[in-house]
Amino acid sequence: MTGAPASAAGDHRSAPAVPAAAVRRPSLWNIANVLTMVRLLLVPGFVMLLVHDDGHDPAWRSFAWAAFAVAMITDLFDGELARRYGLVTDFGKIADPIADKAIMGAALIGLSALGDLPWWVTAVILFRELGITLMRFWVIRWGVIPASRGGKLKTLTQGVAVGMYILVLTGPLATLRAVLMGAAVVLTVVTGLDYVRQAVVMRRAGLAARRTAAARRAREADEPEGGVAQDVPPAHPEEQGQGA
Repeated sequence: MTGAPASAAGDHRSAPAVPAAAVRRPSLWNIANVLTMVRLLLVPGFVMLLVHDDGHDPAWRSFAWAAFAVAMITDLFDGELARRYGLVTDFGKIADPIADKAIMGAALIGLSALGDLPWWVTAVILFRELGITLMRFWVIRWGVIPASRGGKLKTLTQGVAVGMYILVLTGPLATLRAVLMGAAVVLTVVTGLDYVRQAVVMRRAGLAARRTAAARRAREADEPEGGVAQDVPPAHPEEQGQGA
């Protein structure tokens, strides 16, 4: 026996819980966020390399491709590192999708401005990407839709196709990149429609669950303490006192 009150002993044991939780919070300057920031910083450098010397010099286009490739590689690793090692932060949740859209949007718009990629392709892809980003905010209160295999294949196909368009290619390679870009556009549209379907289903399920919870709370509020029904008629005055 220590002689200390039980409540004091209990407080002493539970006190370290709060600072321990705080210590486990990931730092803003973790490897996943650093990779995301690197990708953001690569965007202006990539654009300058892409449009240098009127945008048609094979050497500078190769440098632009290298910058784009580094950005795509960091995109593959930062999210995986954040999830695997518990490095998810609010900054990462916001900055990661912004960095993704920034590098891809810069590449698509730059290639279309140089006349290497039809504007309608850029419009379709950017409309889908921006629309899905807004959709995420629309359904965020109901949950998060995980990335599907189709979505991952879409991202990979887009990255490879855009990367090939950044390079100055001719002959069969130029034909191959056109085929890949066509596949990327198809995957972009199909996966976008599937995401919209999942978002609508999730929102409906969330609304239904909210209505069910509200109805249950209303029933519980109407019930008296002890579970005695409210509609039991009172005893007649002449019957009161009987059976005492």
